[in-house]
Amino acid sequence: MRVSRLIVVTLAGAAVLAPAAACSSDEPAPGTNPQAAPLSATPTPSEPPEHPFTGAATAARKPVLAVKIENTAAGKPQIGLKSADIVYVEQVEGGLTRLMAIYSSRLPAKVGPVRSARISDLHILPMFGKPALAYSGVQTKMIPYVQKASLFDVSDSAAGSAYAREPGRVAPYNLVASPRKLLAAAPQATKAKDIGFVFGEAPEGGVPRKTFSVRYPAARFTFGWSETQKRWLIWQDGKRDMAAEGGQLGAPTIVVQYAKTTRSQFHDVNDSYTPLIKTTGTGRAVVLRDGKAYKAKWSRPSEKEGTTFTTESGDPMPFAKGQVWVVLAAPKPVQP
Repeated sequence: MRVSRLIVVTLAGAAVLAPAAACSSDEPAPGTNPQAAPLSATPTPSEPPEHPFTGAATAARKPVLAVKIENTAAGKPQIGLKSADIVYVEQVEGGLTRLMAIYSSRLPAKVGPVRSARISDLHILPMFGKPALAYSGVQTKMIPYVQKASLFDVSDSAAGSAYAREPGRVAPYNLVASPRKLLAAAPQATKAKDIGFVFGEAPEGGVPRKTFSVRYPAARFTFGWSETQKRWLIWQDGKRDMAAEGGQLGAPTIVVQYAKTTRSQFHDVNDSYTPLIKTTGTGRAVVLRDGKAYKAKWSRPSEKEGTTFTTESGDPMPFAKGQVWVVLAAPKPVQP
């Protein structure tokens, strides 16, 4: 009898609840909005788009700043280089090298040592639109070319308040600049845009490599894969390439772009000719990422277009996300 009473009570309770439930579906509960959209209709936030220079997520694209940076022992360790999106290595007089660092996604407090520009810079920069270029001097004959180039001049003579001398360093290797002040002097500098780079998972193939070296007439670079840091660490002339902020310089992707290098019409005070690097056309490349070396091809139809990299089979060659070093190397080094 106890069991049967429990059943009756339960059924009775269900009979009482059923009408209430039916009533709640017809009339909204007090304080609710019958016009409100169901929760399932709430849009899901989308992933931020990738930055065209690094592949990293970015909320907005910012103006582009290029800075010419010393790359000999006298100017090391360099300041602010770790914050660059892209670093170009270019051959200059005497078989040495100089860097052109591209900044957009993040800006360091200061960068340097800032040094003079070269004719090859003017042929590389148009792919970025009209960026700001920070440098300290050019050869006299090159001034008209700079004035006509696709860039905003924020050199030490055009934007002097953005520059300062770094204590403890010897001139001319002590000139540093504030990237924020440099860009303030070029408010119309082009924002970051597609320059041909593709980022993503590594393709099939590739040859496992622990190190890869590139030689210039008077300089040597060695890139060594660090499995713990997941990037290629950089040695120059047998020494670790250190950053002023601490740690060894390196990047997840190193692109060795073999480009024809000839003598330009310019030369330095010692009559050593300035190399001219041909960065338009086509050529071969080696892309270092994830501890492997991939044979690739590069193509840049015109100076206003970006540089695309493809695998030997013709598919896009994806880079690892993060900073990219583009090492412009001559197939056969030009003698100084």
